[in-house]
Amino acid sequence: MGEVVYVELPDVDTTVEAGDQFVVLESVKAASDVYAPISGTVVEVNEELVDNPGNINESSYDAWFVAIEMTDPSEVDKLLSAEDYEKLYQ
Repeated sequence: MGEVVYVELPDVDTTVEAGDQFVVLESVKAASDVYAPISGTVVEVNEELVDNPGNINESSYDAWFVAIEMTDPSEVDKLLSAEDYEKLYQ
């Protein structure tokens, strides 16, 4: 994707379902949708990321998108660990 230069995040109180498109990332080369990993309501948005989208390029773990209050905590069991996710891209 390249260096991220723009981030579009949902508003607080937005309801999302697992698999819904809820974030847009843009780089010089492409635009990509990000899909909600779990269902719930957005309770916090990382406004710093909107103002400084390049933070994603520097530290993906510190550049969180949103905090979601889950409606179905069992959905967490379907998520990959960070280690398993990295293995997909090696």
